[in-house]
Amino acid sequence: MQSLFITATGTNVGKTHTTLKLIEAFASKGLAVGVFKPIETGVIDTPPDANILLKVCQKVNRNFKDLTPQDITAYTFPLPAAPFCADAEHDINLQHIIEKHQELSKLCDILLIEGAGGLMVPITKEYMMINLIKELEAKTLLVTPSRLGCINDTLLSILALRTFDVPFDWCINLFEDKEDFEKVTKPFYDAVFPEWWSVGDGLDQFIRSY
Repeated sequence: MQSLFITATGTNVGKTHTTLKLIEAFASKGLAVGVFKPIETGVIDTPPDANILLKVCQKVNRNFKDLTPQDITAYTFPLPAAPFCADAEHDINLQHIIEKHQELSKLCDILLIEGAGGLMVPITKEYMMINLIKELEAKTLLVTPSRLGCINDTLLSILALRTFDVPFDWCINLFEDKEDFEKVTKPFYDAVFPEWWSVGDGLDQFIRSY
């Protein structure tokens, strides 16, 4: 079983959108795909991201058929904030997240793990999302935005992943400022990262390595 952690430069970049595309892409290659949303904040009742991930996963993996959105999350909190801030009672037990990962891993060939926010989002006072990626020994897909300012965000996230020695690939979710992307961002990516790819047209080539 392999794990792929889907992270991003920040919130509202397109992690869930990308994960849904990955479920379909891996399933089309005959792999039993599983999903895991370790922590979701801004949850009043049913965790929305976990809910949509699970519904799509259930279409391609019968082992997830009887699970609920709560079964594929370790913690949910009502406050839409970083996990450390949302966890006002400090309930998060990192071992519980690890055990949930192990449990779900048994149900699939590849487990897609969707993070919360970006790499340096605090889960506890001293434990960030990137620490969880490292502990799970997961390959990582970094999703970056196309809006103005994304070059800085992309480079900082790549630096963090390299500093923590995390194996990763990265892609662009061409959505925000899409019309201006060709002029204000693409020239730099073409010059420095000529093999960059987008969620819309590069997933098939990406999954060939699995």
